[in-house]
Amino acid sequence: MKSTLVISTYNWPQALELVLLSALNQTQMPDEIIIADDGSTPETKELIESFKPKFKCPLIHIWHDDDGFRKSVILNKAIAQAKGEYIVQADGDCILHSNYIEDHLHFAQNGMYLFGSRVNIQEDYLNTLFENKQIRFTAFSKGIKKRTRALHIPLLSQFYKASDQFSKKYRGCNTSFFKSDFIAVNGYNEDFKGWGREDSELALRFHNYGLQGRRIRYRGIVFHIYHNEKSKSRLEINNEIELNTIANKTVWCKHGVDQYLSE
Repeated sequence: MKSTLVISTYNWPQALELVLLSALNQTQMPDEIIIADDGSTPETKELIESFKPKFKCPLIHIWHDDDGFRKSVILNKAIAQAKGEYIVQADGDCILHSNYIEDHLHFAQNGMYLFGSRVNIQEDYLNTLFENKQIRFTAFSKGIKKRTRALHIPLLSQFYKASDQFSKKYRGCNTSFFKSDFIAVNGYNEDFKGWGREDSELALRFHNYGLQGRRIRYRGIVFHIYHNEKSKSRLEINNEIELNTIANKTVWCKHGVDQYLSE
């Protein structure tokens, strides 16, 4: 089964560099990596170009103009072009545990989407992080909180079962799914503008479609680099979209990935 790692980013090449270094350090490589770029300046493109020779798999940069926070749009464009049957997703501010891809692919199963744990790297550790270009962490590393989430214990992960119910622990920065399921619900809902709820609303439509969600606790770990919160000016509107999805058991969003799929 071919897989695609999709990494979303916007104007933070310093963080993206660490994410790409962690992608190079994977125990199992994806068949391709796509950077879904929501309108970054040329510095991000230059970074990606510098990494292309280092990867044995294709490293693809998909970009569109900066017109505000349009993460749903750029992810739809990226996943539409993905050649992998299975999509593993991360954010450009989340350093990947060395087993990240292997862990997600290990649990990939029809009728299911997956989500893992996010460990937070603290603000006061950022200078050290970037100076050392650190990509390896354990539960005992300096500069992190929520340390138990950093425990990589494959034996314990088997006790976390799939569920019909959406989990509030779901994070779009650490998830995976079959591309065919993504297309079946029409991908991300592009009615979401600005930060908030685009990822959880997708997962809710996965459930409405009939998928189960499985948390891969103790595997599939990312380390989130601290940054200032993005504007939440649209959050109330985005909440309403999500609540409508719940109330109406919506499966298919009107404005989604279908517009980027070739016939």
